[in-house]
Amino acid sequence: MPDFEYLTIGKLVQKLQPAYPDLTVSKVRYLEDEGLLHPLRSTGGYRKYSPKDVVRLESILYMQKHRFYPLAVIKEQLERQEREPGRKTASPDDVEEVAIVDSQEMIEKLHPIDRMPEVCGTTVSFVRSLEEVGLIQFKKSPQGRDLVEGRDLSLIRACDELRTFGIGPKNLRQYVMAANRESAMFEQALVVYTAKAGGVEMERSEEARERADKALNRMLALTDSLRSALIKRLVRNTLASK
Repeated sequence: MPDFEYLTIGKLVQKLQPAYPDLTVSKVRYLEDEGLLHPLRSTGGYRKYSPKDVVRLESILYMQKHRFYPLAVIKEQLERQEREPGRKTASPDDVEEVAIVDSQEMIEKLHPIDRMPEVCGTTVSFVRSLEEVGLIQFKKSPQGRDLVEGRDLSLIRACDELRTFGIGPKNLRQYVMAANRESAMFEQALVVYTAKAGGVEMERSEEARERADKALNRMLALTDSLRSALIKRLVRNTLASK
């Protein structure tokens, strides 16, 4: 391929920045370090990006921004597409929908907030705005860095996707207040439930804790269903009256 068809890393960033304003040279280098990009090198050691590399990077950025996929999922999907004979490198038009299920290691781990663009596909400032309204809580590293709990990753992605519907962190503050109110109801229900199953001593056993977890999950599923049904009815009635 003639050299004029290749882009330098700076030209690559300039080409895609209109669609992805957060793209920087350092981010492109980070994606290369993570094994998602494989540019050629000139005799002088400079990176050379082919049209295929441009499409691949655009696919990565698309999956981060619009699908909210972490890098591990993006890498897996790109590798799967490359393994399929006759299939070109992924582009935004042929990105598949996949369910994001964080590994147990990801869930149990604390993640530096500056890794959120790679882990969750969202910005650091957005994650901070979630913490400001109480949707998540940071932990602190020994050096004072803000850390995000792995169990909050799915919540962050859900909140980020809600932004596409015009629902931002300030709108979601009501759910924090509602959760604070409803938690007392669930706690009382579990006290009654465990008492029926043997009381306080029974509650200390592993079996009782598992039973309480199952009961809480079931109550949450039922109340979520109830809440959804009520909201749907109210919204439909309002739309029907207009």
